[in-house]
Amino acid sequence: MGHMAPTRPALVGISHGTSSPAGQAAVAALMGRVAEAHPELTVASGFVDVERPNPQETLAGLPDLRRAIVVPLLLSAGYHVHVDLARAVAAETERPVTLTAALGPDDRLVALLQHRLSQAGLRDDDVLVLAAAGSSDQRAVADCLVVAERLAAASGRDVVIGFLSAAEPRLSDAVGAARAANPGRRIVVSSYLLAPGYFHSLAEQAGADVVTLPLLTADEPAPELLVEVVASRYREAV
Repeated sequence: MGHMAPTRPALVGISHGTSSPAGQAAVAALMGRVAEAHPELTVASGFVDVERPNPQETLAGLPDLRRAIVVPLLLSAGYHVHVDLARAVAAETERPVTLTAALGPDDRLVALLQHRLSQAGLRDDDVLVLAAAGSSDQRAVADCLVVAERLAAASGRDVVIGFLSAAEPRLSDAVGAARAANPGRRIVVSSYLLAPGYFHSLAEQAGADVVTLPLLTADEPAPELLVEVVASRYREAV
């Protein structure tokens, strides 16, 4: 999808992929808004897992041999960025390809987390837990810890983090510990996940009183803040 331009590099957004129809629709809507906001660019989408086209197929499907900028639609830079996407970019021989940084950490994502918390009715005495996907790659874990620190600074309250896979503490344990340490107070999970899907369903089952929406939903337009982050990663690489 997108618009052709004679010289500008193509913007190729590569997300994780999901079997969730709501997650698929939410990510497609994000890339649709990126294309609408930047009609001067060729914009294409692909997936690193679960869905097709994969990164190689996405690059091969571009309308010409201009340079491509691959923007990982991932909130932290772990195995998928450093290995899967790096390999796909290195294997491309038909055109110059540049791989950008992941979407996070970024203060605009922190602002979006705060918006979701406001939507969810965050109270002054609520206890806040950040839910992140998790990774066996410590670089991705470090990225998520930075976001937790920035959310704490921006919100003026303590924030603990819990992971849904591959890293500790697990979200259910973090929620349980927060509840034990704060009897009578609501435990609110801030969902630091890109879109609805398996991980968000795990966050909803972790025992919190409130779980915010992920950054993208299928029921509303993609947030302008997230569109800006994608575009800025592209501009930085150009």
